[in-house]
Amino acid sequence: MNKKALKVLEYDKIIEKLAEHASSEPGRKMCRELLPSSDISEIRANQKKTGDAIARLFKKGSISFGDNRDFEGTLKALKIGSSLDMVGLLQLASFLENVGRVKNYGRPSKEQEETDSLSESFSLLEPLTPVSTEIKRCIVSEDEMSSEASPALKHIRRGIMLTNDRIHDQLGKMINGSMRTYLQDSVVTMRGDRYCIPVKAEYKSQISGIVHDQSSSGSTLFIEPAAIVELNNKLREMALEERAEIDKILAELSIMASEHVEDIKYDADIMTDLDFTFAKASYALEIKGMTPIFNDHHAFDLKKARHPLIAKDKVVPIDVYGGRDFDMLIITGPNTGGKTVTLKTVGLLTIMGQAGLAIPAGDKSELAVFEEVYADIGDEQSIEQSLSTFSSHMTNTVSILKHADENSLCLFDELGAGTDPTEGAALAISILNELHERRIRTLATTHYSELKVYALNTKGVQNASCEFDVESLKPTYRLLIGLPGKSNAFAISSKLGLSDKIIEAAKEQIGTDDQKFEDLLADLERSRKIIENERLEIEQYKREAEQLRSELEKKTDKIDSQKEEILRQANEEAREILMEAKAVADDTIKVFRKAGPSASMQDLERERTKLTQKISDKNKAAAKADKPKETHPILKESQLKLGESVKIVSMGLKGTISSKPDKDGNLFVQCGIMKTKANIRDLVLIGDEDPKAAMKKFYGRNSSGSSGKMDLSRAANIRTEINLIGKNSDDAVAALDKYLDDAYMSHLNNVRVVHGKGTGALRQAVHAYLKGVPYVKSFKLGEFGEGDAGVTIVTFIK
Repeated sequence: MNKKALKVLEYDKIIEKLAEHASSEPGRKMCRELLPSSDISEIRANQKKTGDAIARLFKKGSISFGDNRDFEGTLKALKIGSSLDMVGLLQLASFLENVGRVKNYGRPSKEQEETDSLSESFSLLEPLTPVSTEIKRCIVSEDEMSSEASPALKHIRRGIMLTNDRIHDQLGKMINGSMRTYLQDSVVTMRGDRYCIPVKAEYKSQISGIVHDQSSSGSTLFIEPAAIVELNNKLREMALEERAEIDKILAELSIMASEHVEDIKYDADIMTDLDFTFAKASYALEIKGMTPIFNDHHAFDLKKARHPLIAKDKVVPIDVYGGRDFDMLIITGPNTGGKTVTLKTVGLLTIMGQAGLAIPAGDKSELAVFEEVYADIGDEQSIEQSLSTFSSHMTNTVSILKHADENSLCLFDELGAGTDPTEGAALAISILNELHERRIRTLATTHYSELKVYALNTKGVQNASCEFDVESLKPTYRLLIGLPGKSNAFAISSKLGLSDKIIEAAKEQIGTDDQKFEDLLADLERSRKIIENERLEIEQYKREAEQLRSELEKKTDKIDSQKEEILRQANEEAREILMEAKAVADDTIKVFRKAGPSASMQDLERERTKLTQKISDKNKAAAKADKPKETHPILKESQLKLGESVKIVSMGLKGTISSKPDKDGNLFVQCGIMKTKANIRDLVLIGDEDPKAAMKKFYGRNSSGSSGKMDLSRAANIRTEINLIGKNSDDAVAALDKYLDDAYMSHLNNVRVVHGKGTGALRQAVHAYLKGVPYVKSFKLGEFGEGDAGVTIVTFIK
């Protein structure tokens, strides 16, 4: 792809934005070296990888490749047997740990066994866990080796510590004993690597030892007492032994790493490629890009296409197509109406797609594969080369005509402009006709009416126009294919206050044919607007009819369902009534049989009264069931505050408000460790209980009895830290929700949430969730030594 077109179409700005999404320097370098391809198989493979990375970002969230770096020098040193320093080994260990995290990120979930184009890359990663674990076990930081790295180092450091203690003991006795009067200060200092005491110059002869330094005034001498010279010498010897042992450990660790040089190199290559691929996916999410369909017959169809460098709140999507029914599109319209942006959008999205990038367009957008894209856009007037605007454009045009073929896409902005309009129009028609005969896909913008007529009269050439609203004197930036743009000079001038007399005089200067042509365009534009408005009304009616049909079907289904339920309940109640009537009849018969012929009327009347009372009780129960249920006053949103104690009437649960109601009145209520969704109509206030006290009550803080036993049991197993690295935002928040509940009920005062640095997306999700947890008093990022920005410290309400 020629560099001039890439620069004119601002491809370099796209690449810089892409590089910002890579998390490692090798990944950023690969982004900056990205160029479009003309191999359709390679393009489709790259687009598939980008699309699969986008899908993984949606499912699992982002992943960082930040520990990946250029290990070329490190690997060369290992190959020739050189030892790495602590910095180099720690960088290698961090990289291998990052490889492990990335490999875990790439593993499919249990319910998802299918693979994608990235699965192989993830599976080929080798974390070399034993190597990274051993390095991290031995090296504490970039300038500190762990005492546990080897038994010898541990023994040497123990000796150093004991010797230091002996020196301090002896010096302490000196400065606190009889020598106190000879000292400038009662302190122990270091000069070089030797322990000394500050002695007043006049008492130099009173203390036996070696003078190592003196103060700037000369009043103080720093003397190493003779009593500790041997101990200082021993300390120096052990320091040399310590350095030698550290060098030995570094050599052993380097030998271990050197056995896996090829694996490390392969890991670095895969990590760089994955970082590059996920940078493309992350950029696609930023611009709301999609994977285009590619064809090899030079046809494109962009739906709702947006220029990626125009602000999202200002860019106007366009529909533009070509290459099937016509191979040339001539775009007309007013200045600042969007003609040039249309050219740049088509050209830029074409080369972005061929570079394997997602494009900001609608679903099922289609792109063609071109071996070259040529663009003559913008004013390249050169004073130094004595080139006018016309000459500059013509120089570019000559070069394009020389090199372009049917596998090229040509873009011309204001073709033939900058010279006499008659000659310019004639030249433009000749150039376009040459390109058309050579079947070269071309888009050109113009103001010339002659080119509009050329497009109308030439098969395979199509007019298009950028819409302009004469009433508001503003362009709409919509592209209308099939209609040439009408000149709006007279209408705009009239709106701006130019007198009708001058405008009419100007119209008389235009030829009759030109005037008729302009009038025809005006009629076509009016007809188009009428048809467009009618189409929109029809679509609106169709949507409303579809909505009504859907609602009617739902109501019908609901009525059918309710009817079946009512019939079922009625049959059930009828069966119960019949069973009850049968039982009453049976009881009555038993009474009469038992009474026999000798029964008195009083006994029979007594039994009849019992039956009557039973029937009366049933009627009262039925009447009570039919009474409408008592209602409670509906709360207003202003009455609800976060932490307010309420009761969910339909469920009989008590809790505290944990979120504001949405537009439908739905909100969340924290009931113990369970967060329940409820509607404001189903809530009643249960008092002005303090929110903190309410939370303590619900979560068992400061409680006794069985709940206390539960807290002790949970506290025995709960950890003070949760690691969320590698999880997506949804899974991380779910795990954090359960962990914080357990930690709070276990009476922990604060906990650590490890989310890593990465892109910051997981940290933001954690912080957003913590803001809504009522029993969290505060949270902050970790300090130096606590994990820095990769850790959040959470403090609970006591």
